[in-house]
Amino acid sequence: MPTSVPRGAPLLLPPLLMLSVVLAVPLDRAAPHQEDSQATESPDTGLYYHRYLQEVINVLETDGHFREKLQAANAEDIKSGKLSRELDFVSHHVRTKLDELKRQEVSRLRMLLKAKMDAKQEPNLQVDHLNLLKQFEHLDPQNQHTFEARDLEMLIQTATRDLAQYDAAHHQEFKRYEMLKEHERRRYLESLGEEQRKEAERKLQEQQRRHREHPKVNVPGSQAQLKEVWEELDGLDPNRFNPKTFFILHDINSDGVLDEQELEALFTKELEKVYDPKNEEDDMREMEEERLRMREHVMKNVDTNQDRLVTLEEFLASTQRKEFGDTGEGWKTVEMYPAYTEEELRRFEEELAAREAELNAKAQRLSQETEALGRSQDRLEAQKRELQQAVLQMEQRKQQQQEQNVPPSKPEGKLQFRADTGDAPVPAPAGDQKDVAPEKKAAEQPPELPQLDPQPL
Repeated sequence: MPTSVPRGAPLLLPPLLMLSVVLAVPLDRAAPHQEDSQATESPDTGLYYHRYLQEVINVLETDGHFREKLQAANAEDIKSGKLSRELDFVSHHVRTKLDELKRQEVSRLRMLLKAKMDAKQEPNLQVDHLNLLKQFEHLDPQNQHTFEARDLEMLIQTATRDLAQYDAAHHQEFKRYEMLKEHERRRYLESLGEEQRKEAERKLQEQQRRHREHPKVNVPGSQAQLKEVWEELDGLDPNRFNPKTFFILHDINSDGVLDEQELEALFTKELEKVYDPKNEEDDMREMEEERLRMREHVMKNVDTNQDRLVTLEEFLASTQRKEFGDTGEGWKTVEMYPAYTEEELRRFEEELAAREAELNAKAQRLSQETEALGRSQDRLEAQKRELQQAVLQMEQRKQQQQEQNVPPSKPEGKLQFRADTGDAPVPAPAGDQKDVAPEKKAAEQPPELPQLDPQPL
């Protein structure tokens, strides 16, 4: 279990928390009592190498020397790669585990590359794994068997960069989602008759009106928003709101900071004012975009050192600003800010049209290839039937020839062989030759010797 932060004591970054700051992977404050302790769980970062990242951190957490050096390091030491050189001094057992993790990751990446090649219908293509592995920047592809300081340095730098770009990529994905939704809506309206189109547009406007009719949404991180959580979720008196107590209550894992997941949990009440999964006019994809916008707003105004974590000092300092109590008209939800322009939508539709034309051409080629394969199959079947017929005819002729060459079944047609040679035929016994022709009998009898008259010597 994580240890709680002592009240009144200065907050110290726990072992490996600095690394979790850089990698946005929250770790357990307490050091494991043994190397086989249960691995620390963390939320999914969204990175395709998240599991590898988490397992490397869990293994490093078991080495006392590395934890000690990390305790004295700062964020710049970690990002610059200075801390990575301490990997040379970790225990052999830890290095062995790291080597195995890297070999498993390289094997996984190779499988991904092979699946990608197979998807492109290039199963016989010779794959240069070394060059292809270079596209993965979270490990050193030159050394595919051991985990070295260079691997840790690349893992930290790549994760730092990728996580910084993650939110931007999410916003771009949401924009494309909204444009696709509008594109499909317009195509649907174009397919309707005039009266049906008017009815569909009226229904859409009614849905938009109902969606906009919701209670005021408080600005994330403002006093009004935090007090609402304090009263309705925590069940405490709003007149006795205390920022420090609020921070400790919502530091769920008691690691001394509010991470992104803990912050987003504070916005659930505000999001429920606008989005209800039971209402067809409320888009849950838009709700997740709204949650991301709220978290970014708080991080921008509260996370002064931009390490993706909010410390107690940063949180308390934000409650002293003027903006904390002055929320104005409240939070403007995502539908009040168009996600795209008409020009962006036009280019997006052109891209869709080009992709659709490409897919249609590919489908036509596949159809033609299928027809050609069908014709080839028919020819092969015809050839197969011809071969079967030819084989059958040959078998019949062979059987006829065998029947013609079979000797008569009568006794006189049998031949006997001597036991000593097995190959010299002899005539049948005399008792069996009573019906043999006289000419054949004469031919078979030995010639008589001539009779000589006796002469006196």
